[in-house]
Amino acid sequence: MDVNAAVAAAAAIAGVLTGVIAMLAFRWSEREQNRPTRSSLHTDAVLPPGVDTVLSVLRSSAVVLDEADAVVKASSAAYALGLVRGGKLAVEPMLQMARDTRRDGEIRQVELDLPRRGTGRGEALAVSARVAPLGSRLVLLLVEDLTEARRIEAVRRDFVANVSHELKTPVGALSLLSEAVMDASDDPEAVERFAGRMQIEATRLTSLVQELIDLSRVQNDDPLEDAEPVRVDELVAEAIDRCRHQAGAKQITMAAGGAADLRVWGNRGQLAAALGNLVENAVNYSPARTRVGIAARTVNAPGGDHIEIAVTDQGIGISDKDKERIFERFYRVDPARSRATGGTGLGLAIVKHVAASHGGEVAVWSAEGQGSTFTLRLPEAGAARDRAHQQPARHERAGGAGLDEEAGRSTPTSPESTAYETLPAPEVLP
Repeated sequence: MDVNAAVAAAAAIAGVLTGVIAMLAFRWSEREQNRPTRSSLHTDAVLPPGVDTVLSVLRSSAVVLDEADAVVKASSAAYALGLVRGGKLAVEPMLQMARDTRRDGEIRQVELDLPRRGTGRGEALAVSARVAPLGSRLVLLLVEDLTEARRIEAVRRDFVANVSHELKTPVGALSLLSEAVMDASDDPEAVERFAGRMQIEATRLTSLVQELIDLSRVQNDDPLEDAEPVRVDELVAEAIDRCRHQAGAKQITMAAGGAADLRVWGNRGQLAAALGNLVENAVNYSPARTRVGIAARTVNAPGGDHIEIAVTDQGIGISDKDKERIFERFYRVDPARSRATGGTGLGLAIVKHVAASHGGEVAVWSAEGQGSTFTLRLPEAGAARDRAHQQPARHERAGGAGLDEEAGRSTPTSPESTAYETLPAPEVLP
C-alpha cells in the first residue's frame, strides 16, 4: 500500500512538472514569434500598403529607414551606388538629413558628390538626395544619379564655347579684311589680295557651318531608315575624286586596292562623307610627293562578317597622347597646321558617329614620322541588314545636337594588317 502511494505521488509530481514545462515552453514560443527579427524588419509588412509597389517602379535609388536608422527596405540601385552597407545607410550627410526629417517632418533635398566604389581614381558621383517622412515612424530617402546629366551639360557648354570660338575666327577675319579693302580702294593690287583672303575665310566659314550641320544630322538621324546596299568601290572612287585636286597640287599619288565587289548596308551619303573625311585628312596631313592608299577587305567576326576600309598615309603621324582625343569635336593635333589646311576639327568626329550609327567602329594606328592608318570597320551588307530588321530600335538618341562627347578609343592596329600594300592589285589613280 505504501508503495502504491509513493508511485501515485511520484506520478502526480511528474505530471505537475510536465504541465509547468509545457506552459513555459508555450509562452517562450509565443514570445519568440512576436519578437521582431532582423529579417522581419526588411519585409514588406512594416511598410504602408502600396509603398513597396511604388518604390519598385521608381528609377531613383530608394531607401526606407526606421526610427533606429536601420534600413527597412533598399532598392538594388541603392546597393549599387554604395548607399547601404551592412544594413545601415553609409552616407553620413544623408543619415543626418533623415534624422532631421524624422524630428520635424520637413522634406529636405541636397546635392552631394560621392566617391565611386571600386575605383582608385578621384572621380566623384554626383547625386541628388531627397528625404521625406513616410508615416509616423519611417523615413524615405530617394537618390538620383546626376553624373551623366552633369557630363552632358558640361559637353554642351564646351560645344557651344568651341562653336562660338570657331565661328568668331573667320567672322573676325572677314570684318578686318573688309575694312582693309575699303582703306585700299585706290590700290587695285591690295584690293585683289585682300579679296582673295576674304574668299579663303568665307570658304572656311562655309565648311565649318556645313560640317556642324552634318554632325548634327548624323547624331540625330537614324541612317538605317533609308539604308541600302552600298558598293565599297563606289565609296572609294567618290572619296578619291573628292580629294583629287588637293592631291594633285601636292603631287600625292592615291592608290585604291583590295577585295572587289564588297557591299555594306547603310546610308550612302553618310558613308561617303565619312570615308571622304578620312581620305581628305590623309591628303592634307601628308607631305608632297608621297602616297595615300585606300583598300578594303572582308574579316570574320562572331556577329557576322565585317568590311574593313583602311586609309593609309605617309604623313606626320599622331602621338600616343593625341590618339585618345583625335575623335573629339574641334580637337586638333596641330592647330596651326589645321588652319593652314582649312581643317575644322569636326571631320573625325563625324566619322566616329557615322561608324557607330551603322553598327561599326573606326580605329587608328599611327607612329610619329611614319604615317597613319585609319580603319573604318562596318558590318557586311547581308549581316547588317538582318540585324537591322531584327532590331529596328537598335540605339537610342539623346536630345539635342552634340551631346555625346565620349572620346573615340583608338584600337591599336598594326599597319601590316590594314595597309594597302598587303592587299592585291592596287590601281593607281592619277
